[in-house]
Amino acid sequence: MPALTPRFDQFSHRHIGPSAEETQAMLATIGVASLEELIDQTVPDSIRLREPLQVDPAISEYYYLQHLQGMAQRNKVFRSFMGMGYHGTITPSVILRNLFCNPGWYTQYTPYQAEIAQGRLESLLNFQTMVSDLTAMPVANASLLDEGTAAAEAMTMFYAYRNKRAKSDPANVFLVSDQVLPQTLAVLRTRAEPLEIEIRVSPVADFDLDKDRVFGVLLQYPGANGQIEDYREVVERAKAADITVTVAADLLALTLLTPPGEWGADAVVGNTQRFGVPMGFGGPHAAYFAVQDTYKRLIPGRIIGVSQDRHGHTALRMALQTREQHIRREKATSNICTAQALLANMAAMYACYHGAEGLTAIAKRTHHFTVILADTLREAGFTLPAEHYFDTLHIDTSPERVARIRQRAETEGYNFFYPREGGIRISFDETVATTDLQAVCRIFEATLNYGGAELTGDGGVTGIDTHIAPALRRTSTFLTHPNFTSYRTETQLMRYLKRLENKDLSLMHSMIPLGSCTMKLNAATELIPVSWPEFANIHPFAPIEQAQGYKQLFQELERDLAEITGFTACSLQPNSGASGEYAGLLVIRAYHLNRNEGHRNVAIIPESAHGTNPASAVMAGMQVVVVKSDEAGNVDIDDLRAKTEEHRDKLAALMITYPSTYGVFETGVVEMCELVHSHGGLVYMDGANMNAQVGLTSPGLIGADVCHLNLHKTFAIPHGGGGPGMGPICCNEKLAPFLPSHPLQDTGGQKATSAVASAPWGSASILLISYAYIKMLGASGLRQASEYAILNANYIKARIEEQYDVLFTGENGRAAHELILDLRPFKSVMSASDLAKRLIDYGFHAPTLSWPVAGTVMIEPTESESKDELDRFCDALLAIREEADAVARGDVDTEDNVLLNAPHTIAELTADDWSHPYSREQAAYPLPYLRQGFKFWPSVARVDNGYGDRNFVCTCPPIEAYV
Repeated sequence: MPALTPRFDQFSHRHIGPSAEETQAMLATIGVASLEELIDQTVPDSIRLREPLQVDPAISEYYYLQHLQGMAQRNKVFRSFMGMGYHGTITPSVILRNLFCNPGWYTQYTPYQAEIAQGRLESLLNFQTMVSDLTAMPVANASLLDEGTAAAEAMTMFYAYRNKRAKSDPANVFLVSDQVLPQTLAVLRTRAEPLEIEIRVSPVADFDLDKDRVFGVLLQYPGANGQIEDYREVVERAKAADITVTVAADLLALTLLTPPGEWGADAVVGNTQRFGVPMGFGGPHAAYFAVQDTYKRLIPGRIIGVSQDRHGHTALRMALQTREQHIRREKATSNICTAQALLANMAAMYACYHGAEGLTAIAKRTHHFTVILADTLREAGFTLPAEHYFDTLHIDTSPERVARIRQRAETEGYNFFYPREGGIRISFDETVATTDLQAVCRIFEATLNYGGAELTGDGGVTGIDTHIAPALRRTSTFLTHPNFTSYRTETQLMRYLKRLENKDLSLMHSMIPLGSCTMKLNAATELIPVSWPEFANIHPFAPIEQAQGYKQLFQELERDLAEITGFTACSLQPNSGASGEYAGLLVIRAYHLNRNEGHRNVAIIPESAHGTNPASAVMAGMQVVVVKSDEAGNVDIDDLRAKTEEHRDKLAALMITYPSTYGVFETGVVEMCELVHSHGGLVYMDGANMNAQVGLTSPGLIGADVCHLNLHKTFAIPHGGGGPGMGPICCNEKLAPFLPSHPLQDTGGQKATSAVASAPWGSASILLISYAYIKMLGASGLRQASEYAILNANYIKARIEEQYDVLFTGENGRAAHELILDLRPFKSVMSASDLAKRLIDYGFHAPTLSWPVAGTVMIEPTESESKDELDRFCDALLAIREEADAVARGDVDTEDNVLLNAPHTIAELTADDWSHPYSREQAAYPLPYLRQGFKFWPSVARVDNGYGDRNFVCTCPPIEAYV
């Protein structure tokens, strides 16, 4: 890797927004002479790094891609017929180019502002409808992280539901079929142990449905060995005993199989990866989660619902449990606050493109090729126990024969799955071809027998008898909505994707100033390699010898993240920030248990903390104790001292965010860490605000023991309209032995906790993005990114603080990388929501609304925004302040004004009838810059949230209802 790069070609010049001249002008507005002076006034000297980060020198984008091509060549892309929840798939080029590789889709944020998110909301509603139709369940959410965690969410949801009124001795047994995927079982065990849930694994026929002890069961459909079983009898017995039934099901198989909703399942979970989403050595992929109507208010994650706007037009929004963790905190049923929206959108569009008949054809072809192989292997003398199967065959044979077959397979470039209990499993998928069939038979030394089969011109197979029992063959229809029947040609789907994209505001339009969310540049060079086949098409359970490029990526990224955080070890497995929180607390818990101090179960958490913090603590088996904040927004150290003293014998951890959730570098943070350590506890640092730390300070230097990192914030992975995310954890030497393991790959420490995600290295393919970010910025660029994030936030503060109260600042009056504006003084004329909606008319996404303090907005500009964009945003805020003042003075109608009616749609502005007392121009073009190409038109007016919850609909409405 070249060590030197010409300055003009440095990536930092492309990533960081302000030019040198703009920097000087911004510093003058703030009132400091240099960037160094600003940082000195912002970051306490006691926690400053004294030496540069020890990461590789920055390289240019061009040289980086050359370097990565060399790494990619170290990955060997075998034909992987391993199955186990991951399959080869064909991503239609129209989806790959126009969605997956399109910043108009991958740079959007979670659709908290529904008026400027109608495109991705419609696509996610398609996803929910697809899942509901295929599973025959009435309610589905907008995706979860992976199949293992989805199954675990179902387990804990039903555990809480069954025992919500139990005074003592709760039903705590969860029965799991021995055909559940091993990675799912590992995640279940992880979630169950802190909550004292007992996992019992056995064949379904041996289930002891004790109505007093058992609260739920989990079935796999089809089973891990490929067998399709009729579960109706066991479901009936479970229902009679008041035991809930969760089914982990293959969505493609459900095009041919009777769906679980038709035989009594309470929840159906699984993965949509094989709907056009590359394997990517483990992710990201969109899990699905569907339930009966009884549980719609308990379902974890996000649900997209149908509502209406203020004109009565159909509008979509997130429904019911939105941001539950921030509202219910330690009483939340889940810590999930994200989804896999980008991947859910891919899967949904795959279904839109293929439709019911296309998906069924793919499933039949896959099944028929499997039948041909099964018949051939049986004729060759192999034992295949399953009579009924879909795409997976288990072959019983001796260990010696397994070894010979494996050697031949890998020589020919094929991967099969080799269970620890013996035998061989082969899972076909939509990519299988006759050449594969011939090769597999050659590997098994079997003579291929097509029987009566005929391959058709379109790649199908005729003349094959199905091996699905008649009683389990699907008869019900699915995907009948016009959204799944109208886009069969590439032209149609391309235009549909563009129509939806045009309804959404993304980073392609303007800055997204969401506090705590860090919507920075997601550079094209960082994203391009994610779709390279050498990274996209590797099975997560392929031998690591075939993935040496990935291994190098993991080793270097773990090393760099440990260096950046001031720690010694790293786990890349957690595949969201909330998962990282949970994993960090589990290693703390394991540390105490290892020292025979399992009684340490109290987590002290500031009242200002992210809502996922207390939810994660409860999931990790801890009791939450809240510590107060003082008037300046800092943790009240006197209260912390009192709480640590009170709970000294049971203290497990302090959870803190730094800089604080209020956007302040607290000067007492080192004292806080020392105080907790002196009472036997450890310190978990939430990494949500690392964008103000990198290169300036570190969690390890401050005194923390473990932290998680939101790679989708600080380290440039795009938010994808609400996911994917990644939440690796870094820790010190004493916690390193407890980093999480995986049942099918060698990960974790010597005393590892069990898996927290289905894939060994989480969503491995998008780790390429953060790897690129670090390699192209280098030590100086990483530090500059933090410095400019602080500069941009303080520039906004300086420009608007005479008109808006900035709620919290540091000792020298400086903000960190984000700031909170107090809108409560305006509540009689303008709510925080009014400002958020009016900003849409000015071409901007709203800041974070009413969190962490009700009646406020939290602004984070990131380092990637230039001065002219910051000025447009400040001009908009100042203009809105004047609009609020006009209402307060009585100059405008208090019941009919631009603030209350915002945002304004083009339909309203071009209608013949205009009855408002203000002009169309004031509504649409309040500042001159909007006429220079910065105008964004919302497709719906302000959404009525209450209407959507009162009239709950979470599947596609009639096509004529869409605006």
